[in-house]
This record gives sequence, structure tokens and C-alpha cells, in this order.
Amino acid sequence: MKFGARRFWRRVRRGLLIGALAAVGLIALVNNWVINNTYSYIHDDWSLLPDNDVGLVLGTSPLTRDGAPNPQFYGRIQAAAQLYQLGKIKHIIVSGANPDSTYNEPRAMRRELIKDGVPPAAIVMDFAGFRTFDSIARAQAVFGLERFTLITQRYHAYRAVFIAKKLHLKVVAYAAPSEEIGRFSRTMLREVFARFKAVLDIYVLDTEPKFLGAPQPLTPPDNGPDTDG
Repeated sequence: MKFGARRFWRRVRRGLLIGALAAVGLIALVNNWVINNTYSYIHDDWSLLPDNDVGLVLGTSPLTRDGAPNPQFYGRIQAAAQLYQLGKIKHIIVSGANPDSTYNEPRAMRRELIKDGVPPAAIVMDFAGFRTFDSIARAQAVFGLERFTLITQRYHAYRAVFIAKKLHLKVVAYAAPSEEIGRFSRTMLREVFARFKAVLDIYVLDTEPKFLGAPQPLTPPDNGPDTDG
């Protein structure tokens, strides 16, 4: 009996190890696929970007976990303001989470863009960008866009462009500046799994945005006064 039990548990452990290695290999293959399919659409040099009417800034928290200013947030703001001032985009959609009265990514992004010289009327807030998938799908379904420029850091842009391409959108991405993100950092590990989840959303789960609502076609900016308060 003891021999039989030992053999059984050895097989279980071997099976779990093989399963874990297979899962890691599959996640690695999916990540390479996402990156290889989107690399050529992501630019660090603004002069290589085609002109687009709209730039979509993907939301993130203004603060890090320890309460310091988040370099990813401010990098995206800097990149969006730069593209607007260079004439590479004419409208900016700031899309992010707005779960309660204490946390509002779109309002924070709008406020910082105005500080950087972007006219308030050129900025549209999307309060239902709960995930990257939602932000991109809503750009198409709610704002009626088929072509736009994604603005986020390069590590995130791979997933964003992949989602947009699979939704048959014509996009490019501008890689916003940020601090170096380590390969085994919490942020990068989370992104690795998020890329895998994005593939599941598109090919397996047939995911829809959490909230759509009525269409809101964009109107030309008139550079009018700020009414945000």
C-alpha cells in the first residue's frame, strides 16, 4: 500500500509539474505572438506617426501604490500633449476607470492635459474605460472611430494594438516615456497575464465591454472655455 501511494503521488506531482510547464510555455508563446504581431505599429519617434484626428490615452492611476506621482500616468499625459501641439492629433479621448467619487482617471488626465496647454474643448472623457479592451471597443462602438492613435507605454501598447487590430481598427501607437520597467516586476508580470487574457477575450470568451451606452460622435474642437469646474 505504501509503495502504491508513493507511486500515485509521484505521478500527481509529475503531472502537475508538466501541466505548469505547459501553461508557462503557452503563456510565453501567446506573449511572443502578441508582440510580434504589433511591433511595427508602435513608434517611439513622433515624426514616424501618421496624422490622425484622434488620440486615445489609456488610463492609469495618477499615483503609485506608495502614493508617489505615477511616471506612467504623467508620461502618457506628456505624450498626448506633445502630439496635440505638434498637430499629429486634433482630439484627445482620455479613457479610464471611474469606480467612485474618490477615484476618477479621466478627470485627472483631462486636468493635467489642460495644464500642459491642451484646449479643454479638444478633450473628451470616457468614464467607462474599465479595462484596455473596454477603452478600445468603446472608441469604435460609442465614439464611432475606425482610425486613431493609441497613447500609452510600449509594454502596454503591444496588447492595446493587438486588441484594436483584432477589432479591425486602423491604429498606431505612440510609446509614452516612463521609468524602466523590470522584466520580472509586478507591472510586467501582470501585463504578461493580461496579454494572455486579451487573447482569450477575443478568441474564446467573445468578451463585450462592461458598459456601452448611447453613441457619442466627436465634434470638432472650438477651443472654448473650460466647463469642467
